[in-house]
Amino acid sequence: MKKFVVLFALISVLVFAFAGCSNGDTFTEKSYSSGESEIEKVVVQVTDRELEICASEDNQIYIDYFDGEKEYLDISVSQSKELIIKLVFNKDWTSVIGTKPSVEYRKIKIRIPDNLITTISASTTNENIKITNLSFIEKIDLDNNGGNVLLERVSVGKGLNLIAKNGNITGSIIGGWDDFSMACTIKKGDCNLPALKEGGAKSFNANCNNGNINVEFIK
Repeated sequence: MKKFVVLFALISVLVFAFAGCSNGDTFTEKSYSSGESEIEKVVVQVTDRELEICASEDNQIYIDYFDGEKEYLDISVSQSKELIIKLVFNKDWTSVIGTKPSVEYRKIKIRIPDNLITTISASTTNENIKITNLSFIEKIDLDNNGGNVLLERVSVGKGLNLIAKNGNITGSIIGGWDDFSMACTIKKGDCNLPALKEGGAKSFNANCNNGNINVEFIK
């Protein structure tokens, strides 16, 4: 019995040395590249993860993240050319659902080719979504419950749909004021944009509950 305890302790130390531990889970740093896959859309469906989305240095998509034994990313490309990124919970570890890993394991960095992807749709909870210096052929759809939606010099061909609950929607969008029709709904916060503005070939829709909307249009 003592030999078994000693052996188990030794194995635990070795696992911790090669990967980080959090909430009883062991996390390993991983990366993904799209390679020869033809991708038109990106769909991200996670919880309790910070999303940093920025430009790739070539025509491939790259993802840097951490996987645990109890919760991990499922990354696949559908027949409709969608790159789908989902957070999956191991059914054998359902007791951990509702707990969070340490902050260093909760970040997902996604690098996307500029102006080659049609749309991106991303949702998370309790962490920020940030998109920086990227153009999309059609649209951006972002939904965040418990965190901020941050945009820095983003461009779209058709429109943006942004939702934040208990968080702010802030940043900069490339284009003129007259390029966009606008619809903004806000509760318990301030907004620097009109509740409704018609005209414009592109659309900007923002819904913010218990937070502020502060977005500027730049050329």
